[in-house]
Amino acid sequence: MAFFWSFSSVPFLGLLSLFLTTTLQPPSAATATGLRFRKPFTTVVDVPVFREAPAFRNGETCGSPSIDHIHVAMTLDASYLRGTMAAVLSILQHSTCPENVVFHFLYVRNESEVFSSIKLTFPYLNFNAYRFDSRRVLGLISKSIRQALDQPLNYARIYLADILPVDIKRLIYLDSDLVMVDDIVKLWGVDLNDRVLAAPEYCHANFTNYFTDAFWSDPVLSRTFEGRKPCYFNTGVMTVDMDKWRQGKYTRKVEYWMVVQKQKRIYQLGSLPPFLLVLAGNIEPVHHRWNQHGLGGDNIEGKCRSLHPGPISLLHWSGKGKPWLRLDSRKPCNVDHLWAPYDLYRPSKHSFEE
Repeated sequence: MAFFWSFSSVPFLGLLSLFLTTTLQPPSAATATGLRFRKPFTTVVDVPVFREAPAFRNGETCGSPSIDHIHVAMTLDASYLRGTMAAVLSILQHSTCPENVVFHFLYVRNESEVFSSIKLTFPYLNFNAYRFDSRRVLGLISKSIRQALDQPLNYARIYLADILPVDIKRLIYLDSDLVMVDDIVKLWGVDLNDRVLAAPEYCHANFTNYFTDAFWSDPVLSRTFEGRKPCYFNTGVMTVDMDKWRQGKYTRKVEYWMVVQKQKRIYQLGSLPPFLLVLAGNIEPVHHRWNQHGLGGDNIEGKCRSLHPGPISLLHWSGKGKPWLRLDSRKPCNVDHLWAPYDLYRPSKHSFEE
C-alpha cells in the first residue's frame, strides 16, 4: 500500500496504489476527500537543525502555480536530509517560477522529524510525500560494491509511475546529492522526441565495464544490446514521460533484469545497470551540462575529482564522497565549496549567509 501525505498550499488529492505481489490498476487521482490513510509506525530519529530558507516568488512571465506545475521527484530519509535541503534550495533559488515547482518525496521510514524539518525549513514549499513499501524490492536487491547502493529507497525510482498520481504526465527525477545552478524549467521543457526518458548520455565511457564477464560471455545475454548503440547514462537526473513508462511496462522490464541478476551475477552497481539494460541506446540525450556527475569520486574510495570542461547547469556528487561529510571533516575537495552556499545546516560554518 502507498501512503500519501500532501503538504501543498493547494492540496494534491489522490488515491494512490503501490502494487506488491500482484498488479493493481492505479485509480484516478481525482478525489480523496473524506478518506483516512492509516499512518505507518513512526520512527523517531535525530535530524540536523536547519535555518529557514527565504520565500521564493514567481516572476511576471510565469503561469498559474495551481495549473502549470513542474513535477520533481526525490527520495527522502534522515541520512541524506542535508543534501535534500541543499538540492531543494538550489532549485528554487535559480527558478524563474519557483511557486510552480511541486516536489514529490518518496520515503521508506515514517520519520516525523524529517517531515517537520522540511516544513519548518521551507514553509511555502509545495510538496507531497509517499511511502515506498520496501517489500516490493527486498527480494530483488543483489549486493553491490557499496552498501548505500543496496538500500531499498535507491530502487524507488523504478516505481515512480506506480506510486505517483496518474495525472502526472511528465516528471523530473533528481538524486539528493546535487545542486542545480540553472532554471529547472529548461530541463522540464526538453523535447523527448517520443522517447520515454531524457538524460545526458556519455558515449565515451567504457560501457562494457558496467557488466560482468559472466554477462558478456553468455551467448544470449551478450546480444541484449543488438540493434542499439548503448551509452552510459546516470539515473540521478532524468526527465520521464510517465504515460509512456506505464504503457511500455518499463517497471516490469527493469524488474526482469533484477531477477536475472539474482540468478546469475551480471553487474555490480545497484539500480543503475538494469536501467541501462532496458533503456541504453533508446533515450533522448540531453546536454552534459545537466549532470556534471561523479563529483563524489568512485564508489570505493570517493577521491576528489575536478569539474569536466564545459558549461554547467547541475552539479552532482555521485560516488562515495558527499560534500557535507567532507566539509564537516575539514577535508573538502575543491568542488565541495560549490555545494557549500546551498547548505542550510544551521551550525555549519560553510552555510551562505544572506
